[in-house]
Amino acid sequence: MTESTSSHPPRDKPDATSKNSRLTATASSTASELSDLKISLHRSLRQFPDFPSPGILFEDILPIFADPTLHQSLVRALELHVTSCYGPDQKLDIIVGLEARGFLFGPSLALNLGAGFVPVRKPGKLPGPTETAGFKKEYGEDFFQVQKDAIKPGQRVVIVDDIIATGRFHFLILVLGQNTNIFLGGSAAAAGSLVKKLGGTLIGYVFILELDFLKGRAKLDSPVYTLLSSQEDGPPKS
Repeated sequence: MTESTSSHPPRDKPDATSKNSRLTATASSTASELSDLKISLHRSLRQFPDFPSPGILFEDILPIFADPTLHQSLVRALELHVTSCYGPDQKLDIIVGLEARGFLFGPSLALNLGAGFVPVRKPGKLPGPTETAGFKKEYGEDFFQVQKDAIKPGQRVVIVDDIIATGRFHFLILVLGQNTNIFLGGSAAAAGSLVKKLGGTLIGYVFILELDFLKGRAKLDSPVYTLLSSQEDGPPKS
């Protein structure tokens, strides 16, 4: 009979060294694939100066969705991030997408992750009982709604949208019957408050693009991941 040693562990016990090596190799492969995907996605972005108003440099992500290969790359890149960050043992239950561009990739990401998709919409667009959160904008106020039964207590939730940009100071107003609670944030924070109101566990926020200089992530109270940075800071197009 062969004696068990550190080099030859018993058959009924896993080899920790071998397992760790496999995990390291998998993480390295994932990081490499994600890096390649981000480069191709970054190069597809377009910029339009003075849109929608003078002085604004508009970042256009729509070319990603016009190309099926790029669209698939986007969903794969976001899937790699979510699974590498939260792990296979920390399965997400719900992907929440913000109106309207969160609807472009949120359902596909949810499907790949084996999670449900829940839309957060402007008032009057969802049937049945809803919860409402309002948020102050520079020139007024806007509101988001979610169906009351869309998220169950304890479900693990990630919120997705296209761009995190705003660096302005906003008040978030959560409408609770006759009571009004005040929070900090903008539209993404409004969605986060709705998730928590329904009893969901907010794991974090995921965005395609971040305009870093506006410091938008500072207004959110859960971890923030962005796939790409502002095009001016990215790799040159070929």
